[in-house]
Amino acid sequence: MDFNLTQEQTQFADALRRWVEKDYGFEQRKQIIESAEGVSAKAWAGLTDLGALALPIPEEQGGFNGSAIDMLVIMQELGRGIVIEPYFATVMGAEFLKKSGTHADVLEQIAGGEIKLANALGERQSRYDLFDIVTSASKTADGFVINGRKTVVLHGAQANKLIVSARSSGAQRDTNGISLFIVDANAEGISLRDYRTIDGYRAADISFSNVQVGADALLSTVDSGWELLDAVADYGVTLLCAESIGIMEAITSTTLEYLKTRQQFGVPIGKFQVLQHRMAEMFMEMEQARSMATLAAVKIASDDVEERRRTVSAAKARIGQAAKYIGQQAVQLHGGMGVTNELPVAHMFKRLTTIELTLGDTDHHLARFVAQPGFKNAA
Repeated sequence: MDFNLTQEQTQFADALRRWVEKDYGFEQRKQIIESAEGVSAKAWAGLTDLGALALPIPEEQGGFNGSAIDMLVIMQELGRGIVIEPYFATVMGAEFLKKSGTHADVLEQIAGGEIKLANALGERQSRYDLFDIVTSASKTADGFVINGRKTVVLHGAQANKLIVSARSSGAQRDTNGISLFIVDANAEGISLRDYRTIDGYRAADISFSNVQVGADALLSTVDSGWELLDAVADYGVTLLCAESIGIMEAITSTTLEYLKTRQQFGVPIGKFQVLQHRMAEMFMEMEQARSMATLAAVKIASDDVEERRRTVSAAKARIGQAAKYIGQQAVQLHGGMGVTNELPVAHMFKRLTTIELTLGDTDHHLARFVAQPGFKNAA
């Protein structure tokens, strides 16, 4: 199989990288983090003009119908620039609408950069088990009433619409009885607490108090949202894996340049063989992780659900291990400066650490991988 990027993909990556270097440099990024909004309208317009928001949207809704490999290219470049805009949350939310075949008008607005989405899926008690849901959706004559609380909703306060998982029947940890909704973020009964995460992103805890939605807010069919939720969560993991590769490329490159310039005993410390070995190990970890990220992007569209789950979890676990090693080595090789906010390496390591904890950490995905029938049969 040919894993080389197409000419169009390469050109897109180059354009996005130039935009990051010109309009989203490290100092500009720090200013955005420290702003009240935590995101930049100018940057969002830039991503829209580049076609990044239209890329995953179907052609019928004004997009380019980009594949997971196309998205891998984008996420790598955004990772390289540690871009903190709500791109990931929005395109993951768009995947719910694409797979459910609903709300074409919202997809059109996403392609045009007019709205942002957030995914209100996790709860205080659920950790990484997205089927562990207390938030309820009660049927009414006109639709549903949602009550509950969602936690650590990435860019929840910056979103115009929310994708919300709720329990419409069954017990708290049943996969049956889950329903998914698209809800206006300004709907009556919604309140939120916005805050900054350790990596400079924004997240929110969102409460729903008798929030009324129409029947048309339902994605998929009532009580049958788990398969859709599970599939889109895997898609989100694939995007995060790609972002991690971009960050690891940047942190490795930054560390190599530091070793070439930092001097000790009158010579660059990069001349010391033991540090050269550590850089070589970082490079090997990164290349193994890149292979797994590419495999996940290839298999995410598989009709074999077990194969998709197995591959995505293997990728998240392996990339989590690589990110931890590379991040720790980069910080150590930079010395005390490696943990200060004055250097990009600290920001990169924080983002890698946060990705590790998003949609399942290494231990969670190792357990999920082992639990798949394909693993048991092979054993």
